[in-house]
Amino acid sequence: MTSRRIVRGALVALAVLTALYLVAPVFVVVPMSFNDSAFLEFPPQEWSLRWYESYLEDATWIDGTVNSVVIGLMVTVASVVLGVLAALAMVRGRYPLRALVSGLVLAPVLVPYVIIGLAVYAAFLRLGLTQTTLGFVLVHTALAVPFVVINVSSALVRFDRHLEMAAMSLGAGRISTFVRITLPVIAPSVLSGALFAFITSFDEVVVSVFLAGPDLTTLPVEMWSGIRVQIDPTVAAVSTMLLLVTLALFASAGLARALRNRHLDRPA
Repeated sequence: MTSRRIVRGALVALAVLTALYLVAPVFVVVPMSFNDSAFLEFPPQEWSLRWYESYLEDATWIDGTVNSVVIGLMVTVASVVLGVLAALAMVRGRYPLRALVSGLVLAPVLVPYVIIGLAVYAAFLRLGLTQTTLGFVLVHTALAVPFVVINVSSALVRFDRHLEMAAMSLGAGRISTFVRITLPVIAPSVLSGALFAFITSFDEVVVSVFLAGPDLTTLPVEMWSGIRVQIDPTVAAVSTMLLLVTLALFASAGLARALRNRHLDRPA
């Protein structure tokens, strides 16, 4: 028993050290965002909020932020609807080529984003969907749906279907059973998938570069443009804000997952 605890403690310590090694460099940008110099310096010689003020006073940054939020919210709604339906079909469906369909649904996670960007640009250029909100929503939804499917599928696999059978035996229809019985149980997984979908859309830059332009751009594309020619320290301030938002959303996703596991493990 003692040896097991030692091994477990060693593994936990190794996991923590590995996580710190991977994540710690990301937080270097935080003190750099409070630098008063016109160049990125670490550690800062003088502290200032000038680059946060630069972000708030620049219409280009604000427009990119608003576009990212609006597109992210639209993508979240579309991804949740499509992802929940796809997860139901993948977990409970019985149809030919089921494995192939499942692979196609999850393919955007496996295919390099550069390839997706090139293909989407070639197709959307002919359809007139570049530099449009609809084009961004369609592409980001395709990238975000797999994360909803993965989260919801894991909940559906563990879901006790006797609850649905009991509801239907008492006269409830399939839709009513799903809305009143199934959906409340898998709701934490749906919420977790929605958060991942929003993060996927809000932080996406590789594919967005192919679709963005003077008429419509997103915050990550603006950040990429800010470091392509010369480094604008405003990027450090924006990166810090994005880091905080992403951490908050991931913490919310972790809380939703914990609630899901507690709900699913609760005896009926």
